[in-house]
Amino acid sequence: MATSPPANLLWIWVTLLLALCLQVMPLADGWQVWRPDWLGLMLIYWCMREPLRVGVFHGFVLGLLVDLIEGAPLGQNALLLSLLAFLCALVYARFRAYSLVQQAVLIFVLLGMVQLAEQWLRTLFGPASMHLSFLLSALIGAVLWPWLTTLFEALGRRLARD
Repeated sequence: MATSPPANLLWIWVTLLLALCLQVMPLADGWQVWRPDWLGLMLIYWCMREPLRVGVFHGFVLGLLVDLIEGAPLGQNALLLSLLAFLCALVYARFRAYSLVQQAVLIFVLLGMVQLAEQWLRTLFGPASMHLSFLLSALIGAVLWPWLTTLFEALGRRLARD
């Protein structure tokens, strides 16, 4: 990622809330597995681009909103998104030096770890079957990462110019 001027805090929250809307948008039962983790992708993007402005607190607040909207046990998604933001903070310096393909592989690992933790929490809270189809969401997120990053970098340059 190229060095660019800091993003406007309003722009950060608008994109995160848009990702929240995409995350909780209803889909048919068979299509749920194919939904990328929009909120996770956007949180990773902003944690990597603006690590001093977006972090664990943002993940916690957004996770609580997801918990309230979906009716999940309070704190489940807050814990998962906080974990994701924390993992992003751990790999931040290395991540920025990677190419987009290497970043996409790391995105797959990060989202896959969070999805695995989510599956584990679901089995703790009730009867749920655990199978590997939850990794499809992480794989789709990794495939979308180069395009999403390129799109937001171009939008950020355009907003900074205007």
